[in-house]
Amino acid sequence: MDLPVYLFTGFLEAGKTKFIQETLEDERFNAGERTLLLLCEEGVEEYNPDLFSAPNVFIEVLEDESQLNPDYLAKLQMKHNPQRVVLEYNGMWLLDDLYNNMPEDWVIYQEICFADASTFLSYNANMRQLTVDKLKSCEMIVFNRATPDQDKMEFHKIVRGVSRRAQIAYEMENGDVVYDEIEDPLPFDLEADAFQIKDEDYAIWYRDISEEEKKYGGKTVTFKGMAVKSQKLPPKTFLCGRYLMVCCEDDITFAGLACQWDKPMDFESKDWITVTAKIAIKFSPVYEKRGPVLQVISVEPAKAPEQEVATFY
Repeated sequence: MDLPVYLFTGFLEAGKTKFIQETLEDERFNAGERTLLLLCEEGVEEYNPDLFSAPNVFIEVLEDESQLNPDYLAKLQMKHNPQRVVLEYNGMWLLDDLYNNMPEDWVIYQEICFADASTFLSYNANMRQLTVDKLKSCEMIVFNRATPDQDKMEFHKIVRGVSRRAQIAYEMENGDVVYDEIEDPLPFDLEADAFQIKDEDYAIWYRDISEEEKKYGGKTVTFKGMAVKSQKLPPKTFLCGRYLMVCCEDDITFAGLACQWDKPMDFESKDWITVTAKIAIKFSPVYEKRGPVLQVISVEPAKAPEQEVATFY
């Protein structure tokens, strides 16, 4: 049976503790379920269990990242027998360290990121990798201590550079909550049966087709990418894509899509090619799951783009 995990991320003094405290005071959320409140950092604010709407909340503190391992977390689960976990994560720890070390029955049910609007731009400039890490999988990002004079577009662009799915909310200094309503039209016409991806838009397209593959089924796309041929790939299959950088050089990875073609592959790995293909959403051994498979119509040699590594900016 799955153990629901409600995950709250963000840097120190971003408002995580205040939000969790208020949530556990609300009987609509806390009606007596056995809750393991797992703290991976101790901020300026402290919890007041006396104000929780029900008493079955058990607080444990992970004082060191080494405690973030399946055995220790399973011991805490055995100790308290919780029905759910509320986890306040350390902003300086990478989320993959959590995902890779949770017991098998722990499942993220909700992930919300918090940020202080007055310091977020500085964090993004100086600790970009950690900022991207917290934005990449959250369902919502809440900017606390927001003011009317702040340029919301700047926050919007940073978030959308990492995730198109995350909701964006601003909690103003007076307590009002304002939701981001800036539209994000894709830089290509997805309403058309066939469309072309410009070199500078590859990262946006790759992320969008990876996140919302269904809307691409049956469409025809033309784009430029680097070819990858390998005997490890299924017969009549090659990859086409670009190296992609989200935040810094350390995170550059190849972001390619499976391409099926019955004709001879008159190109080599690392050759730049322009591919036109019809997109099918189906199982592929390349992904080991369902995903976008490009049924190639044509392949043409191409020049490398001016910026070979794709980015979101």
